[in-house]
Amino acid sequence: MKNRICLIAFCFLSTFSLFAAPPPDSGNIFSVTRISAAPPSAPFGPEDAVLFIRIGKEKLLRTVVIGLYDHTAPQTVENFKQLIRKRFYDGLRFHRVLPHLLAQTGDPKSRWGNWSDTLGTGGPGYTIPSEIRLPHIPGAVASARLPDDLNPMRLSNGSQFYICLDFLPKLNGKYTVFGHVLSGLKNIDEISNGRTDSNDFPLDKIVIVSITLQPHGEPVLPPHRSHFRM
Repeated sequence: MKNRICLIAFCFLSTFSLFAAPPPDSGNIFSVTRISAAPPSAPFGPEDAVLFIRIGKEKLLRTVVIGLYDHTAPQTVENFKQLIRKRFYDGLRFHRVLPHLLAQTGDPKSRWGNWSDTLGTGGPGYTIPSEIRLPHIPGAVASARLPDDLNPMRLSNGSQFYICLDFLPKLNGKYTVFGHVLSGLKNIDEISNGRTDSNDFPLDKIVIVSITLQPHGEPVLPPHRSHFRM
């Protein structure tokens, strides 16, 4: 298993505080799942990123709230926020998962096709300087990148990121961690445990309907209707 994590780190990853939240309500089109994973002691910035995710044909959207390390990874966080404001992530799929270990998204190529052998190679057309400071613990959100032999400066992919579901110490000191899941990690774990093909590509269509920014620690608000993409 450890060898597989390393292979994933240098292949598909590279290719290319808790707050009070309202309980799930069957009358709403979104749900919130709380977790108790403790983030590192690094301070969070003034805004959280809220992912609204649709699994298959489900009408109920899954919600994941990510606290951002503006002070620890400022360039990475600012780039992430700019992409969110441009709605870059709307309609993208989770294109790689490992059961109970991690889930990856952010490849713009995933918006148009199901060709899992090419997914994981896309991005916005630029890279981000490395800001490697924080560990890979459950809930950590980190940038993907090309491997060291092609990328000795360990520059991050401009849009792809992955969410850790377990402690992954072999990735420490190699990838930029820029956020931490504050709520909804169970939703990501469910995604990671779904059916996949031989390239770890989920067979069920798992789509980011939208990502929004809101003040840190505030209750989750539903996405604007104009953000819905079936």
